Amino acid sequence: MSALSIRRARKGDEKVILELLHELAVYEKLEDKFHIDEQVIRRDYLCSAPFIVCDLAFADGEPMGIATWYWTYMSFAATRALYLEDLYVRPDFRGRGFGKALLAHLAKTALDAGASKVDWQVLPWNTPSIDFYEGIGAERLVDWYVYSLSGAALEKLGRE
Repeated sequence: MSALSIRRARKGDEKVILELLHELAVYEKLEDKFHIDEQVIRRDYLCSAPFIVCDLAFADGEPMGIATWYWTYMSFAATRALYLEDLYVRPDFRGRGFGKALLAHLAKTALDAGASKVDWQVLPWNTPSIDFYEGIGAERLVDWYVYSLSGAALEKLGRE
């Protein structure tokens, strides 16, 4: 395995963050929902109180992966959780342990902060990722439905 390093994104990383997230959007067939630009990255990822955390992975100094995440809180359990929004490893670097290393980095981040779990979603057609996640011991939840309120429905409810 090439020399791997993972670090928190910082000012000056806007271009690489944008490139990696765009590659992920293309891979997930969600390019039509991709509206981020470098200004948004500066505003939401790299500000003094970021809305989302971004960790970048490098192999021999070359950017090859990204994880974006934020903290959530489970009120009944009285504990925090790390919610993984995006995980991406460039195709040329897959199958070499880099994705697992990124997840291990996030697991350590969660444990160091006293969090009890790491959660994320995966598209149902993405069997390579599903196989990978289940191979490291992640469990697919089947007793919860994910809902989203957006667009006209969000506007309507928000104006009541």
